[in-house]
Amino acid sequence: MPSVSKRGERMTQSPIRSLIPYARDAKSKGVDVIHLNIGQPDIATPQVAIDSLKTYDNAIIEYGASEGDINLRKVVHQYYCDNVSAIDLEHIYVTTGASEAIMFTLFSCFDSYEEIIIPEPFYANYIGFAHTSGVNLVPVTSRLEDGFKLPSPEAFIQKIRTSTKAIFLCNPGNPTGNLYSKEELIEIAQLVQQYDLFLIVDEVYREFCYDDEFTSVLSLSEIKDYVVVIDSISKVFSACGSRIGFIVSRNEQIMANILKYAQLRLCPPMVGQYMAAACFEGRSNYLQEVKEEYNKRRKFLYSRLSQIDGVKIYMPKAAFYIMTELPVEDASHFAQWLLQDFDLDGRTIMLAPGNGFYLNQEHGKRQVRIAFVLGVEKLGAAMDILEAALQQYAQLSTTQKQLSYSYI
Repeated sequence: MPSVSKRGERMTQSPIRSLIPYARDAKSKGVDVIHLNIGQPDIATPQVAIDSLKTYDNAIIEYGASEGDINLRKVVHQYYCDNVSAIDLEHIYVTTGASEAIMFTLFSCFDSYEEIIIPEPFYANYIGFAHTSGVNLVPVTSRLEDGFKLPSPEAFIQKIRTSTKAIFLCNPGNPTGNLYSKEELIEIAQLVQQYDLFLIVDEVYREFCYDDEFTSVLSLSEIKDYVVVIDSISKVFSACGSRIGFIVSRNEQIMANILKYAQLRLCPPMVGQYMAAACFEGRSNYLQEVKEEYNKRRKFLYSRLSQIDGVKIYMPKAAFYIMTELPVEDASHFAQWLLQDFDLDGRTIMLAPGNGFYLNQEHGKRQVRIAFVLGVEKLGAAMDILEAALQQYAQLSTTQKQLSYSYI
């Protein structure tokens, strides 16, 4: 029998989805699992977008333009000019979700073994994207005790080598919910100019900033040719399954390279693009209401976590995630135990172990990411479960905690 690829064997598993088999098993036993592990909003997709699908009457769902449907690109272009920064239509390409946007960017900007400096913790799938494209991620660690603020310019400088090609940020942050200030971004802009680096920024959560104003790196005109922005409708319009994302860059060489990869996969999903255009056209009231709802959930979750003994937290400024440190030695073990051996009145919770969001996994060994994508009532039930589970888990012996668990 032929052997499979070493590349595939070395590919990391998503910590966000790694516990799914245990969740399925719990559900098969009649346990209700509350999902705090994944950023799947429970807020309805805009009705105007759903209605648009009902009126989609093309007799044939044909191939579209590789760079994206022109009608969608025009709508997104107007959104950017009105809300982010003045750009040209040619600066925007449509992708099959932000995931493809990241992959196209890595393929277009980097050769094998070149390095990208990235603050950790970061969105776990970046590791897989980097592995697939053959580039190396070099972490600069931020700390929960500091609210995961952006590390100093000096910390980035210490990591720069001849193989360094870019800095990669997620702003607003997943998994941290942090928001980098304009002053911090200007410092990074000075670094990319000084060391001739690209600056890639995942800005998919820009609409969900609660205390401070969001600054897009596209507004920093002095580095306009250094910047690539990743975007998506998945979270902002609660349309994860539509798989529509965007690449935005003023760098003509990058966009020319990206178009080659876009042509290779032919075109983004046409029906998804049709729906996405409707999302942007009817966005105003929808986005404000959704932001207010997430802010309410954020405050509630922070308050409840603050009341649980031994839990270390901070107030996230944006997005809909919080990284929290639990009073356990191994959060991966605890998360698996929750699904295999614990329930409170027939319910349990599913968490995303924090170590998967770090390259140095020891940094996140006691941490979990919680997504506040559920309503306050369900979040309240989840926190009751978490508090009871931590109390019971603390009573287990070391031997009990070590037996019968396959580490994720």
